[in-house]
Formats: sequence, C-alpha cells, structure tokens
Amino acid sequence: MTNTLKTAHRPLLHCTAAMLALALVGGIGLLIDDRTVLGEPVWLKPFKFSVSFALYAVTLAWLIGQVDRWRRTMWWLGTVIVAGFVVPEISAITFQAARGVSSHFNLTPGLDETAFMVMGGAAYLGWLSTFVLGVLLMFQRRVDRAMAWAIPLGFGISLAGMSVGYLMTAPTPDQALSLAAGIDLTTIGAHSVGVPGSGMPLTGWETGTGDLRVAHFVGIHALQVLPLLAIVLGRLSWHVLDGARTGLVVVAAAGYAGLTGLLLWQAQRGQALIHPDARTIAAAATLAAFVAVAAAAVLLFSARRAPAVAPTAG
Repeated sequence: MTNTLKTAHRPLLHCTAAMLALALVGGIGLLIDDRTVLGEPVWLKPFKFSVSFALYAVTLAWLIGQVDRWRRTMWWLGTVIVAGFVVPEISAITFQAARGVSSHFNLTPGLDETAFMVMGGAAYLGWLSTFVLGVLLMFQRRVDRAMAWAIPLGFGISLAGMSVGYLMTAPTPDQALSLAAGIDLTTIGAHSVGVPGSGMPLTGWETGTGDLRVAHFVGIHALQVLPLLAIVLGRLSWHVLDGARTGLVVVAAAGYAGLTGLLLWQAQRGQALIHPDARTIAAAATLAAFVAVAAAAVLLFSARRAPAVAPTAG
C-alpha cells in the first residue's frame, strides 16, 4: 500500500481528498439547507459529482502510478485533468448550488450562461484527456493480461458513458420547436426524456419518465468496475480461474457495455428505470443469459485445460 501511494499521481490524490471533503460539505448541505432547484435539493448535485469525481481521480492516480512508459506525459495529462476538467466543473456546480440556481442547461444571459459554458468546455477537455490517457495506458508493458484488457475496456466504456452527457445538451422536442419559432430560451437540454416528475432518493433519477443520467452514471464507472474485477479475480485461490481471468474480464466488459446500452435505450424511449416494459425486461434477460453462458464457457474451457497446466504437488 505504501509503494502504491508513493508512485500514485499526487495532484490526482490531492484532488480525491478535496472531492471527499466537498462530498462531506454537500452531505451537510443536504441536511441543513431545504432549498430546491427544479424539485431537487440544491446540494444534491455537488454531493453526487464530488463522489463521482473522487472515484475517477483516485482511479487515474493509481493507474498513472503503475506506468513504465511515457511517465512524464501521463503525469502532465493527469494534472491537466485536475486543473482543466475536475476543478472548473465542480467549482461551477458548487457555485451555482450555493446561489440556489441550476448549473446544467442554464443559459440565462450573464453569470449563469458563463458557468454553463465553463462546464461544457471542461467536459470536452476532460473527455479528450481521458481518451489520450486511455490510449497511452494500452501500450504499457503489463504482465497481467486480465488487467491489460480491463483497463482499455474500462476506459472505452467510461468514455461512452461520458458521451451520454452530450445527448443531454441537445434541445428537447419542445425546445426545438420554440427555437425554430425564434423564441429565446434560457434552458436548452434536459436529462429527462419526457415530462420531468418526481425523483428517486439520493440519485434524483426520474421515476415517471426516461432519464439519461442512469446510463451516464453506469457507463462512466466502468473505469473502476472492470479493473476492480480483474483484481478480485486475481485474489481468488480457485486454480481454474488462473486461465479464465482474462476471458471473464472480457465477458464482463461485454455485459457491462450491453447494460449501459440497454439503459440508454430504455431512457430514450421515455421509460423510467424502475418501470421497465416487456421489451426492456426481455432485452435484460437476453443480456443476462449471454453473460452467464459466455462466463460458463470460459470457465469450462479453463477447467479442461487446468489439469495440463496445474502445478503438481511436491
């Protein structure tokens, strides 16, 4: 653990600590501040984003600390992510929350529009920097094949999840009609597909209509889930897993990508996460069956090979 901390990217570690502190502030705000914005507590967004950014930052800090090539380039990329993406994004969100106004999709001329533009620019820079970092990590010399697959697949799905955020900035059908009629709007874009209503506890996800944030959230955290899966599989002592870890990671990545796509498809049809229809349930069952069969096939293939490669007792 000590060696891991010594080699980890320091600015990203400091960023993680700051995000955790901000999450605490946001949590306290949720308890003592009863203001709402569009039906949500004003401190919900700073809380959620700070937790998500903490996971993102600590993951990148650890990954950069493991590299053996292009260390300086990757160190600077990590620093750009902190200074050009995380800090401007969370600062704008927190600033708007403290003011009691919406941070997302708010194009009210003046300070609100500027804050949203800052967030948009930071998001683009964050996506590009994460992409470049992921590409460089693909070409590191790694002994562990399972992790060598988990990292690029995690980055790929995470970037796809980030991209869902851009769908939210597109005008809704009603907004598009208003814009076509020459009406100036102060709100363009939405996370919901349909008429917004009540939200789930903590997440705030819509309970009565589609919500693009679900696929966005699930997708971006592939960056943590897949490498963690590779680590967990490596800690298990079942010898059949020795030859199956890489295959299981690939199967899990396919299932995770499928889940992200399924959640996006569900939301775009205006369907709430907790109210799936028969088509959504059938698609989810098919995806689960595929993952189960593929994982079983990987384990069976590994088990058949295990006697030939397993070490003999001395």
